[in-house]
Amino acid sequence: MLSDTQPVGHLKNIGPTVAQRLLEIGVKTRKDLDAVGAVAAYRHMSANHPGKHLPVCYYLYSLEGALRDQHWNEIPEEVKRSLQKQVAK
Repeated sequence: MLSDTQPVGHLKNIGPTVAQRLLEIGVKTRKDLDAVGAVAAYRHMSANHPGKHLPVCYYLYSLEGALRDQHWNEIPEEVKRSLQKQVAK
């Protein structure tokens, strides 16, 4: 079980680059990420780095997987499709 106070850099799927980009948008802990949600966090990170393409599988799915405490590739396909639709809006 994950602690709400666990730093984002210690969550599953979150490497140093994603952790730094989360910190840039004020997401420091699992609780912060949960409050913002994977889709909004992805959008904020993308907005912070407009010149860079942030691959969905490396960012959006990783964020969702961090919240679920599972590898991003284990997220059900219907959830991935839903996340993609939300980001596309």
